[in-house]
Amino acid sequence: MVFSSLIFLFLFLPACLICYFLVPGLKAKNLVLVVFSLVFYAWGEPFYVLLLLASAAMNYFAGLLMGGCRRRGKSLKPVLVGAVAINLLALGVFKYAALAVTTLNELSGLALPVPQIALPIGISFYTFQAMSYVVDVYRDEVGVQRSYGKFLLYISLFPQLIAGPIVRYSDIEAQLEDRHASREDMFYGLIRFAVGLGKKILIADHCYTVVTQMLDGSLSSATTLGTWLGILMFTFQIYFDFSGYSDMAIGLGRIFGFKYMENFNLPYAARSITDFWRRWHMSLSSFFRDYVYIPLGGNRRHRWFNLFVTWCLTGLWHGASWNFLLWGFYFFVLLSIEKPLLKKLRRWPNVVRSLLTMFLVVIGWTIFYFTDFARLGQAFAVMFGFAGSGFVSGQVRILLLNNLPLLLLCILGSSILPRAIGNYFGVLCARRPGDGNGRQLVFVTVSYVFSVALIALSTVSLVGSGFSAFLYYRF
Repeated sequence: MVFSSLIFLFLFLPACLICYFLVPGLKAKNLVLVVFSLVFYAWGEPFYVLLLLASAAMNYFAGLLMGGCRRRGKSLKPVLVGAVAINLLALGVFKYAALAVTTLNELSGLALPVPQIALPIGISFYTFQAMSYVVDVYRDEVGVQRSYGKFLLYISLFPQLIAGPIVRYSDIEAQLEDRHASREDMFYGLIRFAVGLGKKILIADHCYTVVTQMLDGSLSSATTLGTWLGILMFTFQIYFDFSGYSDMAIGLGRIFGFKYMENFNLPYAARSITDFWRRWHMSLSSFFRDYVYIPLGGNRRHRWFNLFVTWCLTGLWHGASWNFLLWGFYFFVLLSIEKPLLKKLRRWPNVVRSLLTMFLVVIGWTIFYFTDFARLGQAFAVMFGFAGSGFVSGQVRILLLNNLPLLLLCILGSSILPRAIGNYFGVLCARRPGDGNGRQLVFVTVSYVFSVALIALSTVSLVGSGFSAFLYYRF
């Protein structure tokens, strides 16, 4: 099941909200969320829900074992190593087995059968969450969760189960035990969910149409402008698709009383690659920083090796294809070049730094998009005028003109402008002494109307076209 489907919007979510707010007590509310979360996952993955339950159980018992070892004064390391190994083994088998066998066959000339294993949706996200828990228990940074039901809720909670953000146990440890969703929380959650739904349905899915037209056909007959248009639209598609999902997850979590970390902070407004990765998929970046880069030595020793390993793993995390490893290596090279020069680069005009950063990011998304190296090489050749059928064609010119409003919406929507307008409107309508509730009522009314309009427009679009899966479902 996906957020951007009519079944979720008008059947699953209303039923979940009604049951959640009708039952008394936090224990019953947690049970409702666990049941609905498992139904949500089993809707599209009825068999792999057993894998989710097994992963939760293994990591839960690992936490209990480490708690027992700590009380008895025994080493926790064997339990930690065993739990991390099992987590990585499961991730390796389901996500990377086919890539490993295919690569071995190509390098050795063997003809080993390639395992055809369907990738469980969200396995990268919930596996990383589970590993962060056992590592944090080992570090004595969080307490051992003694209730399997609460731990299962942490792992399986449907708002963030499929595509993040990667929620650490420390972020919601207290909320599992005691939480309350105020009217302000529910108001904020509704707006955030509506904005995310609009990003996905009204922007990302329309970008996808252009992307497939420009990039999925024969590149030998592609034009330079058409290919740039396609990859630029993919750049916006992946942002509005993934940040839209994160907005919906954060909004839904807030309605139920959970406060998740932000996952995006205007990444396309970055002025350096370092700045970009502080703003893009922040839960993943912080995970690799805290659980890979710093434990390896961080900036203290073997800095460049640590950075290399971190970015290779970051690339492979995104998919079982060598282009993702190349994508990670690409950003390792950029960061390695940029870090010693960062102080000098800050003297450049902001607009130059922003445009250069965006250009390098778009090149990175080109590597990310094409899983086939031959097509990737063709795409770069066309983009820089060394192949293809010229700079522009009549069809591309018409397509560009027809999608100029969408392109402008993408540029403005990924800029600081929407946030600035929202903040200004909020301050303007904030309650002040002597104003009564008038201005606040205007703010609340306009926000509700805006949210309902986004949901209505998204619904109309879904009725006409069905739904498309989120890009990060495959990771």
